[in-house]
Formats: sequence, C-alpha cells, structure tokens
Amino acid sequence: MAANGSWTKSLFVGLWTVLNFSRKLFFNLIFLFILIAIIVAIASSESPVAVKNNSALLLQLDGNLVIEKEHVDPFAEFMQNAFNEKPENPELLVRDVVKVIENAKEDSRIKAMILDLSGLQGGGLDKMRTVGKALDDFKTVKPIYAIGDYFSQNQYYLAAHADHIYLNPMGGVMFEGYGRFGMYFKDALEKLKVTTHIFRVGTYKSAVEPFIRNDMSEEAKIANRAWLDAYWNSYKSDVAKARGINVDNFDESLDVLLEKFEQSGANFANYALDNGWVDALKTREDVRKEITALVGTDESGKGYNVTPFSTYLHVVNPPLPHLPSQQDKIAIVVAKGEILNGEQKAGTIGGDSTARLLREARLDSTVKAVVMQVDSPGGSAFASEIIRQEVLELQKAGKPVVVSMSTYAASGGYLISAAADKIFASQSTITGSIGVFGMFFTFEDSLGYLGINTDGVASTDIAGMSPLRKLDPRFGDILQRNVENTYQQFINIVAEGRNMTPAQVDKIGQGRVWIGSQAKEIGLVDELGDLDDAIASAAQLAKIDDYETYYVQQPMSAQEQFWQEFFGQAMVWGAKAQFADSDSPLIKMVEQVMSEAKTATRLNDPQGVYSLCLACGVE
Repeated sequence: MAANGSWTKSLFVGLWTVLNFSRKLFFNLIFLFILIAIIVAIASSESPVAVKNNSALLLQLDGNLVIEKEHVDPFAEFMQNAFNEKPENPELLVRDVVKVIENAKEDSRIKAMILDLSGLQGGGLDKMRTVGKALDDFKTVKPIYAIGDYFSQNQYYLAAHADHIYLNPMGGVMFEGYGRFGMYFKDALEKLKVTTHIFRVGTYKSAVEPFIRNDMSEEAKIANRAWLDAYWNSYKSDVAKARGINVDNFDESLDVLLEKFEQSGANFANYALDNGWVDALKTREDVRKEITALVGTDESGKGYNVTPFSTYLHVVNPPLPHLPSQQDKIAIVVAKGEILNGEQKAGTIGGDSTARLLREARLDSTVKAVVMQVDSPGGSAFASEIIRQEVLELQKAGKPVVVSMSTYAASGGYLISAAADKIFASQSTITGSIGVFGMFFTFEDSLGYLGINTDGVASTDIAGMSPLRKLDPRFGDILQRNVENTYQQFINIVAEGRNMTPAQVDKIGQGRVWIGSQAKEIGLVDELGDLDDAIASAAQLAKIDDYETYYVQQPMSAQEQFWQEFFGQAMVWGAKAQFADSDSPLIKMVEQVMSEAKTATRLNDPQGVYSLCLACGVE
C-alpha cells in the first residue's frame, strides 16, 4: 500500500515538473521572441526621425484615405513594423496627410513636394478633395512634382493638383469612370438548397437583391446610374479645374479611345501626353536629375534629398495623449463603417460604443458643441436608433450637433444624422437610401438533402423556431409588419428632423440613393461643405469664438496600453512596411466573394432589421 502511494506521489511530482518546465519554456520563448523583434526593429532603423534641410517632402501615400483607422492591436502593429509585414488594409488618416502638407508649406527646410501615389488606393472623392485642397494651398509657395510609372483614376485625382506631372515613357493613365457591379447568389443558394427569407420596404431598396436575383433589377439600375453619373461628373469637374483642361477631355467611348489611341502610336504614355493629362514623359533617371538639381542628393549620393511623409508625420504629430483643459471645446465624434449592435472597435460603428462617445461629450462641461463625422452605408436599425437617441440627449443638454458627411452617409448612416441641428455633405457624398429590410436564411432543405430531419414538440407556436426548420408563414407576416413599422418610424424621424411631412420623405425615400448635390436640392442636407465648415457652423450655433477641437476616441484596454507603452519607441525605430498586393485575379475574385458573404453574416441586429445600403460603392 505504501509502495503504491509512493508511486502515485512520484507520478504527480513528475507531471508537475514537466508542466512547470513547459510553462517556463513557453514564457521564455515568448520573451525571446519579443526581444528579437525589438532588436530587429532597432537594427532596421534607417535614420533618426528628423526633417532634412533643403529637402523635398516625399508624400508617399500607401493605402486608403480614411477619417478613422480600423483598430489594430498595438502589439500586432509593432510586429508588422518589426518584420516588414504588410497590413491587410493599409490606411491613411486624412487629417494626418493634411497636417503634414500644411506644416511643410511653412517649413523653411522643405523646398518642394514629390507625390508618390503608386500605392494609393482611394477612399472617396470627398477625402481626396480635402487633400487636393491642401495641395493647392501648398503649391502657392512651393512646387509639387507628381511622378509615376502609371496613374490610376484615384491616383490621378491628386496628381492633377501638382505643378508638374511626369509619366514614365512606358507608363500610362486610364480613366474608367465609375460602375456598380456586384455578385448575385440566387442560383448558388438554390443549389445549396438554402431558403432565403426577405422582408423589405422601398422600391429602390436593392440591398437584398444579390440573394434573391441573378441580376440587378431595372429600378436599381435607374437609381444607381443616376448617382454614379453625378459622381463621375464631380470627378471630371474637379480634375479639369485642377489640371486646367476641358471637362470634356475624358474619353468615355471605346470607339473614341481606340481612334485617339491609334493616333498616339498605340502607346498609352503618348496618349496621356497628347490629351494633356501629363506634362512630360521622363525616365526615372531624367526625374532624378531634375529633382537633384532642385534639392541636392541624399547621404548616399545616389538619390535625391527627401524627407519621407512618415518621418515628417512623427515630427509634427507625436503620439501624445489629449490633455484636458478648461477651454471651450467642439468635440468631434467619428462614426465610420458599418453600424453593428453592441461594442465595436474603431473603424466600425457600434451602437453602444459610438453612443458612449457622444455621451462622453455630453457629460463634459467644457464641450459646447459636437460635430459627428459620418462615413457609413448603415447597418443595424436598432444600433442606429441607440446612437440617434444620444444625439437627442446632446441637444436636450443645450449642445448643438452638426453632422459632416464624408463619402457615405446612407440608410442607417442617414438615420443617425437626421436629427442634427445642421447637416453638411460633400457634393459627392452618397446619402439617402431611406429604406429598411430584414433577411435570414433557413436550411431545412439543405439538411433534408443530406438525410437529416428535425422534429419535436413545443408548448407554443413560437417555441422551437430555428434556422434548421421551415419558417411558419404567419411569423413571416409578423416580421414583414415589423419591417414596415420600422420604415414608418424612419421616415417620421427624417420628417421631424428635416421639417418635412412623412409623405415628402417617403417620396424621396423608398431606398433611393442620392448624391450630395442632389440631396441638398431635395432637403436631405443643409449645406455643401467639409469638416472645417461643419466645425465653424457648430461654433456659430454654440455662440463661441475662442475654442479648441478634439476627437473623442475609444479608450484602449489596459492590455493595449501596456503594449503601446512597451513598444512605443521600438515602433518609431521600426522599418517601413512594404506593401505588395497579390495581383492574382483568382485571389482577388475569391476575396470579393468572401467580402460580400461576410457582410451578410456579420450583421447582428437583435430583431434582424437593417437599414443598409450595399449598393453604395464605386468601382
């Protein structure tokens, strides 16, 4: 018996020794991994963070222009920087870009600007227009050179604001216009024997069409064509003005393009030069010599003397927390992304998290007005209402609320804006889409095909309802009535906020999308303007002259604060990330399918009712 007890004791001691060793090994490996990452980051540092004398600002814009970045864990961001990993979706804050340009204009160390737009993906005309305005101001005192092998449509929008546009002789410029093409899953769902249940209101509410049709309805085509044409006209007008060319100098017909292309010797670079889109065709060596003559060479003597955008941003925008003061303030709350229920990270609008930011501004006695910057195609009807209620509470507290619409403020994005004291939109803002839908899938036929059946008993007609069972048509009627009631609430809210009758709102509602300039004409917005205009209006409504602005942002968790502080300097020392997209058409197609499917699966309204504009995208 004693021997048996001794053996058992030895077994447990041995197991504990193994577990303890494994635990120590695990944490030691993590520590070693972190240590190596820090050493790599420090070793890869190319130069200290400083602005070079007599240099050109290299405005290298990689990714999408946004008003708020997607949340990234500080540790994950550090590891990306340390090992030159590519962010999945690189983003640039518009206010960061503008701040760098404005400071560089007044900086005697900066002699010129070089636009490197090869990595720019876009972000919406309103955001590019804001950057373009800053570029126009910069070039009143210093020259801007836009240099590229190729210019996409979005890249050329900013390039058009340069004094000199140089294109590689083997490069090209292509204007495609804007289109809205989506994937339609009706046949695929039928082959999978998935039953789609749709409940909607609105003649033009096409958000659910991909799941019930194989093509775009005529009503959706009419509505989409109208705002896409207006969006394209806005692009042409902006570029023509910036470049000093005729607004008709954009070849929209393949017949015209082919004829002019042949006249240019079937060479895209010559075609761009002949159309006046670029100033000259120059090789990289030609460009190097010209810029070197202006600002000199770098330390190696091989390149020209530049201060990169990322370096300049660290100088003018150090990562310091907002320090509270007793001065009057206008708070800016960003509502960017799809509207989902509950708590959401930055880059997505959460009913609870965004409402809390508005509430924080309401409870701050130094905040005299709030500007809500909206960039959203909508989402959960319930979450939208939670946010709108906080807007009303701000107004009850005597604090004016002004909305500044960015690229999108449609469906739920418009619902959270409707009660504002004043609404500003860009001329190209995509807004409206006042409509509601409900949607979910059931899989009874899919399971039946596999030989799986569901059966049982319940105490009521309601109990046991599940995606695995057929939907009772009576409950379907209840859901449809709920959607209709939500739509009626939507138009009543808009009618009250915009001083219209419900009938007037219904006429311009029905899920139809409007462009900013049209929205002003029909009364959905008050003025065309940008964020600065909205801030000035908020100050006027609050009757304050001396004030500061600040962004109300979500606080980081204790874990995130630890990583940010721990890696703060290492992230500054880290090497630049390299952005290299896969060019595989197959991979891009799969990514598109997954992206569109993800939109349907991540929606989380507690009643399954949504005010979302899936058509609010341009390609």
